[in-house]
Amino acid sequence: MDIRPITPRYAVSPQISVEDVPAIAEAGFTRVICNRPNAEVPPSHQADAIAEAVRAAGLEFEVLELTHQTMTPENIAQQMALAEASTGPVLAYCASGTRCSVVWALGQCTSRTPDEILAQTQNAGYQLDGLRPTLEALCEATSETS
Repeated sequence: MDIRPITPRYAVSPQISVEDVPAIAEAGFTRVICNRPNAEVPPSHQADAIAEAVRAAGLEFEVLELTHQTMTPENIAQQMALAEASTGPVLAYCASGTRCSVVWALGQCTSRTPDEILAQTQNAGYQLDGLRPTLEALCEATSETS
């Protein structure tokens, strides 16, 4: 398991397994968000199997399957709402952690600049420089409406 904190309350990881859940609970996470579609993994790693183990450990579990096509403003807002509503730190996972980092980055323009967003994801090991034009446009649009 490779947990990579982006902020003190939001971390990302590549695919987790049922066996990883005790360590996730011990690390203090209170909610796990699955961003990986079930079609990408065998039954042992699908959301239902992970959810059962996570909930048995006393943690919350949410599913928001993300692909390039479903990285919509609505899903970005939903991911941010799931993270913000958590009573403690959140661990989001997908295949590599990249989708979880991208969805986080796209939801940060209300409180961070593109440079700050990209620095935080880079510090976590995710090079998202290709996202810069999108972040700049989103952040500019956000500042115009606030």
